[in-house]
Amino acid sequence: MSLQVIEQYITGQLPNVTTLDAMGYRFFFYADEQVLPFATMALSDNEYDKVSDLDRTGVYRLNIGVPKEMFEQLFPEPGGEWDYTSLNIFMPHPHYAAQHFICILNPENEQLAAALEYAGAAYLLAKTRYERKRKAR
Repeated sequence: MSLQVIEQYITGQLPNVTTLDAMGYRFFFYADEQVLPFATMALSDNEYDKVSDLDRTGVYRLNIGVPKEMFEQLFPEPGGEWDYTSLNIFMPHPHYAAQHFICILNPENEQLAAALEYAGAAYLLAKTRYERKRKAR
């Protein structure tokens, strides 16, 4: 299942990742930052987010905070209508697109490979931000 592949990649292949589980989400952070995750897994609906109908059996949403340039390459036209219940399609995040988050429900095949690539880019962005903050202290 792609859920395990993604989690194993993020926590096993990307050094210094920490996680937090809350409100039906798994949050992935770089180091002890624990403020802005670079990726999340929405594992179920909650009172704040029901747009993807995640209470369907086996359905989850991967959310990834990609670099601005990558987001703009994926979604060059702002706005648009999206069916956030569709599986295996990259979309702007329903709530955090302005912060350059993308999402996909149950990525498979080529989309799974792309999701891992985007997660890696988000990780590098989070690491760069973290290191910049540490140097500024």
